[in-house]
Parts: sequence; structure tokens; C-alpha cells
Amino acid sequence: MWYPDPETLHSPLHASLAVAIEQAILTKKLPAGARLPPHRKMADRLGLSVHTVSKAYESLRKQNLIDGQVGRGSYVCGPAPRPVPQRSEREGGFDFSTVSPVRNKEHSKRFQTSLQELAAELDPSALQACGAVAGSGAHRAAGARWLAACGLAAAPERVLLTNGGSLGMSAALSALTRPGDTVLADSITHSLLVSGCSYLGLKLAGLEADSDGILPDALEDACRTSGPKVLCLRPSLANPVPVMMPEDRRRDLARIADAHDLCIVEDDPLGPVAEDRPPPVSALLPERSVYLTTLSTCAMPGLQAGYMAAPGHLRPALTSRLLSFGGAGAPLMWELASRWVTDGTMLEFTSWQRHALNRRHRIASRVFRGVSWRGHPSALHLWLPLPDGWSSGSFSQYARQLQIAVAPDTPFLASGTCPPGAVRVSLGAVQDESHFRKGLELLAALLRMEPGCLPHLAL
Repeated sequence: MWYPDPETLHSPLHASLAVAIEQAILTKKLPAGARLPPHRKMADRLGLSVHTVSKAYESLRKQNLIDGQVGRGSYVCGPAPRPVPQRSEREGGFDFSTVSPVRNKEHSKRFQTSLQELAAELDPSALQACGAVAGSGAHRAAGARWLAACGLAAAPERVLLTNGGSLGMSAALSALTRPGDTVLADSITHSLLVSGCSYLGLKLAGLEADSDGILPDALEDACRTSGPKVLCLRPSLANPVPVMMPEDRRRDLARIADAHDLCIVEDDPLGPVAEDRPPPVSALLPERSVYLTTLSTCAMPGLQAGYMAAPGHLRPALTSRLLSFGGAGAPLMWELASRWVTDGTMLEFTSWQRHALNRRHRIASRVFRGVSWRGHPSALHLWLPLPDGWSSGSFSQYARQLQIAVAPDTPFLASGTCPPGAVRVSLGAVQDESHFRKGLELLAALLRMEPGCLPHLAL
């Protein structure tokens, strides 16, 4: 039977035990149908009281993660409730679970026209053959130009192309670590970082943060006690809790990382969409940083092209990982990305996106007046703490009764982080603005209801 690592447990013990089991379910270490140890065996193995284990199991049972039957004991029902495929907007569904840029018909038209032009102008071999793993010289030059718009000066030879931010993150973690190493990040971080560290056999440790991001003292303590290899940062509105880390905090973290020989992986998917942004942390420590950005969040999800900037000594390792994880690249998307960066289309889309998100943020401010929430005028999502009595799982289930999909907090939590009771709400996936407002109004109405009372709101 599976048992959690007792070193990951902390006070309150029943809550951290429940989180450890929930993480095992989400990462498939405990698949649906797997039996959990009996209460007493779990208590004896971990040095806990049976009462503590019972409270943890009961918490998981209320979230429908486990169940129990006489003669079978406790067993796993499945992962935390995930949003089911939503109806189209014409049918009344609201998908606030997927982080996606706002877009309109012009985006699709420009995308289609550009693809037609590429098909007519490019040599057929460019469309049929696999491209260079890290992109051609022209692709990397365009990448350097885009990185400059993100605030990072990088020579083209330092630039590698990726098929998106997720591939870049996986390649960077694999190149900089070995199984068993410790990776540091915000305690509430990117869900793909949580799952990626699990797949690579890495220990993801969450750091305490305030309204400006990770606390320097928390990073200093972790460097002294856990011997980490990598610090993963998403300092420009990309974390589930959208924070624009100020420049002095970035400098403090860079100074500590440098003093402890710590590598930095900086994920910056919004790029220049994020307004009034300080320089990237990677600009402060270019020789020990890997910087990642992608174009899909600035324009449209279909533009799966991204850029990575890294020092020369890391390029061979990163290139080999990109080849292993993503193949020989996507030359058609890279060519389209290069043209749009060079002719100004990407900056045009970026400016449009920023204004669209500003409008969405103003709508959210009006709808959620009097509600505690975290957001930013340039962010693609907001973070919505729930009133007492709600868990993110139960709130998500009730929201689904209204055909609303939101992202519960659990997939975003580093190991050992107690669920804060919050959901992430995307501002861009629902494209029609009036439909977007209606969905937020239904969420606001649900927040005012007592937990356990099934909502009966008219759609």
C-alpha cells in the first residue's frame, strides 16, 4: 500500500495528510480504485493518532476523492473534480477554467491569411521537412527581437525556439536537475510545474509569499536547509495568484540565488501584455537563468511557438532535451511567429489583448464589489478566495450546476501546502463580453449562498 512521506507532514497534521493523499491521487500515484491503508495502519506508520487519520480521510470523503464500504475499507474514487467539456457559448456554458487570451474574428482572419501566404511563398521543403531543433538563424533573430520587447536583451545565439511554454519548462527542469533534487517555487504555482516535478522525480517545495511575491527570507531559509538546485519564478502576473513582483523584490531574490549558486527558471507567458513590468529576473542573472515566454497567450492558443533564452553553457543540454521531449520542432509555426514578430503583428495583438483584459478586469471589479479577490488589469485570470465553509472542490461542483467551470486550488499547490480554499477564474476563455459578465454574476451569486444549499439560479 502507498504511504506518504512523514517528513512532508506539518501542523495541522490532519490537513497536511489530506493534502498529501490528494496530491497522490492527482498525480496518479493512487489511481482510481486503489485501497488506502486502514486508519490504524496509517496512524502507526506515520506516528499519528487514529483520530488525526480519521479527520484526514473524512475531509477527502467530503471532497468525493475517497469512499468507504464495509469489508473494502477506504479506496480512491478518482482525481479531484475537473471541469467537464463545456457547452458552446450559444448553449449557455461558461468556461472560466481555461487560461486563454481574449480574441475576436480578426485574430482568426489574420491567422488564416498568414497561413495561406506562407503556403504560397515558402519553398515546399520548408513545409515538409523537420526544422532545426532550436530554430534557424532567422527564427532566433526574431526571437531576440521579441525578448527585447519582454525587457530581456539576448543575442540570437542565446535564443532557442520551443513549441510552447510547457515544453520549455520541461526541458529546463530536466537540464538543470536530477531525480531527487529540490525545486523551489511559490507555494501556489503553475499546475504544470507541480505535475512536471512529480514526473521528473523532483521535490517541489513551496515558499511563503506576500502581496509582492516570494519572501526573500523564505528563499534564504530554504537555500540554507534544503540544498535546492532551481528556483522557478512566474513574477509577472502568471501565477494563479496574479502578482506583479516589484523590481526591488526581484533584485533581492536574484541576490540570494546568486549567493547560493541557485539556477533560475523564469516563466513569463504574458510577455509585453503585462503592463508596467520591471525587467525580468533573468536580466539580473543572465548566466544562471533560463527565461521562457510563449506567443499563444499574447495572441491565440493556436500559435504554439515560444522562445527560450539561456547562457551558452546550458545550450547543448537544453537542445537535447527539446529534441527528446518535443521532436525536431514546428517550422511552420516558427515561421509564422517570426513574420508576426518582425512585421509588428505580434505587438499589435499584444496591445489589443492588454486593452481587452483591462475591460474584463473592470467588469470583474464591478461584479465582485465587496468580495475579496486578487487580480490585475493585465492578467489573464483572477484568484477568488472562497467564504468560510466552502472548499474549492465543493464550490466547483456547485458551479457546475450552473454550467460554470472554474479551476479549483488543489492542482496549483506545491507539496505540503494546505488548500487555501480558492478558485482561479479565467478572464479570456469566454469570448463574448456580455456572456462573460453574466457568468461572473452567477459566480458572485453563488458566493453569497450558504455551502450545502444547491443553487437554483435561472440561466
